[in-house]
Amino acid sequence: MLNVLLIEDDLDLAATMIDYLELEGIRCDHASNGVAGLNLIERAHYDVILLDLNLPRLDGIGVCQRLREVGNDRPILMITARDGLEAMLDGFRAGTDDYLVKPFDLQELVVRMKALARRRSGQVLLLRCADLEMNLSERSVRRAGRSLRLSPIGWRLLEALMRASPGIISRPALESALWGDNIPDSNSLKVHLHHVRQAVDAPFEVALIHTLPGHGIALRDPE
Repeated sequence: MLNVLLIEDDLDLAATMIDYLELEGIRCDHASNGVAGLNLIERAHYDVILLDLNLPRLDGIGVCQRLREVGNDRPILMITARDGLEAMLDGFRAGTDDYLVKPFDLQELVVRMKALARRRSGQVLLLRCADLEMNLSERSVRRAGRSLRLSPIGWRLLEALMRASPGIISRPALESALWGDNIPDSNSLKVHLHHVRQAVDAPFEVALIHTLPGHGIALRDPE
């Protein structure tokens, strides 16, 4: 069962949406302002966040920005009565994954929610695994507070691993993420992975990058 949070100050609309989602077998919590929404997100796991743009106390842009700044990668679907291009761009710049203009068809809402629920957000600005932290806005990587240096390809490799963490990425998928269709010789990934391991794992007691023979590479905390 999907578990979603609706942050919407229009109580009539919120009630209609909650009733429809429950008929679809989707559990929906509700907050009527941005601050209350953030408080619920701190206490519970949600597969998707439905976020109104115009909210009291803290608007949808502010909520979205705060979630992405602290590394929350839950998919966000922004809902708003503002249909202008600039409003839409503001939402995407803040970190939303999708955008739906009121009035909308509830069936379309469900379809979009289910599509978002199958993946993490690509809009998150702070990625973490154990004591490893990658700040995408600052273009910095730190482990245990120590700054790490990576090549441009090493950065992309580590970002791909962190976005998938703790899941496994196959070698072909990693090569595609790094080089697209122009994949170099077969040793290139091995060489770059070695350099990333030297930066991320070698100076520390616990290794985070793991090779799973026959499956691929995973970044995960063994504990």
